[in-house]
Amino acid sequence: MVTEAKRSAGIDVNKPLASLGLSLSGMEKDEIQKKAISTMFSKYPGCSEKYHMCCDTVGAIATASDKGGIVLISGTGSNCQMLTPNGQTFNCGGWGHMIGDEGSAFCISHMAIKTVFNAEDGLVPPQHDITYVKKLVFEHFKIDNLFGMLDHFYAKFDKAYYSGLCKAVAVGALEDKDPLCQHLFFLAGELLGRHVKAVIQHMDQECQETLLRSSKGLQIICVGAVWQSWNLLKDGFLTGISCSPSNTAVQVKRFSLVKLRESSAIGAAALGAKTAGYTLPIDYDSMVEEFFSHEF
Repeated sequence: MVTEAKRSAGIDVNKPLASLGLSLSGMEKDEIQKKAISTMFSKYPGCSEKYHMCCDTVGAIATASDKGGIVLISGTGSNCQMLTPNGQTFNCGGWGHMIGDEGSAFCISHMAIKTVFNAEDGLVPPQHDITYVKKLVFEHFKIDNLFGMLDHFYAKFDKAYYSGLCKAVAVGALEDKDPLCQHLFFLAGELLGRHVKAVIQHMDQECQETLLRSSKGLQIICVGAVWQSWNLLKDGFLTGISCSPSNTAVQVKRFSLVKLRESSAIGAAALGAKTAGYTLPIDYDSMVEEFFSHEF
């Protein structure tokens, strides 16, 4: 890819770049980043003189701002990461479906299925009638009784297919106004809001001044298909982001939700340039599109 980019830019393919920024999934840990950089130097010595290696969430934040920020992912899985102005990162979630993925499509699907099982077993009385959601589960997984789900839980488990039930739940909430479907999205929204509430507790005073008390308040970059159902998540999200574990907790007074207009490769390039002592002239306002803002 780098060689192709050099050719497109009319650069000698054998001449190393001053610096290369790479924003890649799985690059959260320093030791993994160092190993990847070492591999690039040893296998591709003519690629670049310097590297900035980071995970994909940091690249997304760097595309939207040069001062840090928060990215909140809700797709098949979920994750929330904060990048502070001094370069520190803090996470909430991102641990995978076995332990987390709260507020994701998988989570919504799992809550729907679990609610049906608990109600049918008499273990936990449902807050809303399960008839509609039970029908969705049976239709999506092509089963005629709950025992048919065992294959999908174990032998034939497919996370993407399992998570696909979320789309049907969204339709049920939006178009058919099923109370249980709507409740499941409320819960998902609340969990997503709690992710933000969790990471901002790591803010020091400087970070609060930069990220929380700017004119537009806290900017949250939203990534993933579940955000397409924002109207269903909204009430729960506002509940989750505003709930306070203590009177001294860091509070969100004003925030905006944005989506990236450009690839996180822009942020990776900006970070790479910074490593070489350059600042790219990026119009950050044009990099994002705001779709919701709120002040408490």
